[in-house]
Amino acid sequence: MSIPPEEADAFRADSRARWEDAAAGWAAARAAFQGAAAPVSHRMVELIRPQPGHTVLELAAGPGDTGFLAAELIRPGGTLVCTDTALAMVEVAKARAAELGLDNVEFEPMDAEWIDRPAASLDAILCRWGIMLLADPESALREARRTLKSAGRLAIATWAAAEHNPWSMGRLLVRLGAVPASGGGEPGPFALPDPEQLADLLWGVGFEDVEVEPLDFAFTAADTDTWWEQQLHCSPSLRSTTAKLSPAEHYALRDAVDAELAAFAQPDGSLRIPARALVAAASA
Repeated sequence: MSIPPEEADAFRADSRARWEDAAAGWAAARAAFQGAAAPVSHRMVELIRPQPGHTVLELAAGPGDTGFLAAELIRPGGTLVCTDTALAMVEVAKARAAELGLDNVEFEPMDAEWIDRPAASLDAILCRWGIMLLADPESALREARRTLKSAGRLAIATWAAAEHNPWSMGRLLVRLGAVPASGGGEPGPFALPDPEQLADLLWGVGFEDVEVEPLDFAFTAADTDTWWEQQLHCSPSLRSTTAKLSPAEHYALRDAVDAELAAFAQPDGSLRIPARALVAAASA
């Protein structure tokens, strides 16, 4: 799963631009998203076994919530390096760290495929829902292996298969003709959905003690309108797609979304939508 080399640079530039554009939306939706996704963050941090004095790097950090959990546990003397390919995302994370009063965090724009750190300099690396979006995930994992100390820990999360994640609107967009069907193999939310595939990728770049586990949780929202707005905030692809729709197409999409979400409606009208992550951990 990677982009052909001749297309990779253009893909990276486009991806960076989309996440720069999405940063403000992620800032607005951060609390709701992390309220649901916290079990994944907590499990990842547990798996890296943080200790006082450790240096921990978070890749594709977005608003930084996962890494900030680790920052609390590596005091005194420890440092969290919070990075994202999008400078605007780094600024969102920096603002959140200030709200939390964290003073042991460094912030830096960084591409996960080229980790700007010396070999064997890091105690742990975190990457939640970022690795499957990269042009070359294998290169990113090789870089992680290079920069980790001996026995250093890696924890990453990907999404399990789409059938376990009905929150995703990708299938609806395809069904309605708003976007073309995926040819398979390209980066995206469900590009690494198989536990064995994910484990093989980690073993293949030299990691040891590889373990992959599914983790079920649920997204919640007060109602379908709130959920729709959250998705527009967080998904650059959904926002760009809906911007191109005619009013009639937009209404058709919303009707289809509401029909899909009806299965997850609670008695009070709120939503509880199942989700499944794959959480992988390994030692260098």
